[in-house]
Amino acid sequence: MQEEIIDIIKSALKEDMPNGDVTTDSLIEDGHQSHAKFIAKESGIISGLEVAKEVFKQVGGSYKLEFNFKDGDYINKGDIIGVVDGDTKTILKAERLSLNIMQRMSGIATNTHNFVSEIETETKILDTRKTTPNLRILERQAVRDGGGFNHRYSLSDMVLIKDNHIDAVGSITKAVSLAKAKTNLTVEVEVETLEQFKEALATGADIIMLDNMSNELMALCVKLNNKQKRLEASGNMSLERVKSVAALGVDFISVGSLTYASKALDISLKFH
Repeated sequence: MQEEIIDIIKSALKEDMPNGDVTTDSLIEDGHQSHAKFIAKESGIISGLEVAKEVFKQVGGSYKLEFNFKDGDYINKGDIIGVVDGDTKTILKAERLSLNIMQRMSGIATNTHNFVSEIETETKILDTRKTTPNLRILERQAVRDGGGFNHRYSLSDMVLIKDNHIDAVGSITKAVSLAKAKTNLTVEVEVETLEQFKEALATGADIIMLDNMSNELMALCVKLNNKQKRLEASGNMSLERVKSVAALGVDFISVGSLTYASKALDISLKFH
């Protein structure tokens, strides 16, 4: 398990139990044993199982946790996702955090799967940086579990020249030229009009983002591009629209709502 994820779990447990679990510690005797099941209350793509295992590990105690699925699997409503046997205190203290993570990540994975399932071309569905602060590593894993791909992880990974950068510098041409001169990283530039697209096409940019364009305008840009540069469609990419956008011939479609608007998948933990 990556140290960044372990740190997230430790911080979350401290948030949830700054001074222990007063209810469990008051009611449950040391050594008390229980058997519990993780149950799917909705169908979808499961994600976060490995992270949930680490939650139990960090809580500690004596227990045995086994999952019947792996991250990225499709689960049906009513499925027993996994079972845990052991110290009742451990199970109760790990319950909420493990469920929160699994539900959140599974919701993102399921939403991503729904978008990916609409695509009938080689177009890749990408996430964005519109993630929950400090949880990006988990949410991006969930996107991958759903069959999507990750865009840049951070501002340090690649150059992405957006409208405010262009306004500050003065032109697309100048912005791309400066980026190419000062880094060896991939350079992507955002355009919103046909004129901007033509300007970007004449630069050394590696990728052009077609932002908030109509399908008709994007189709024209794809034709003019003639496979010279990679093209990314972005802005207002709904589940209903994504198939028609992919059919235009773009290489990528970025969907911010994969992470910021996904509904958690309903999962419960029940003692038996």
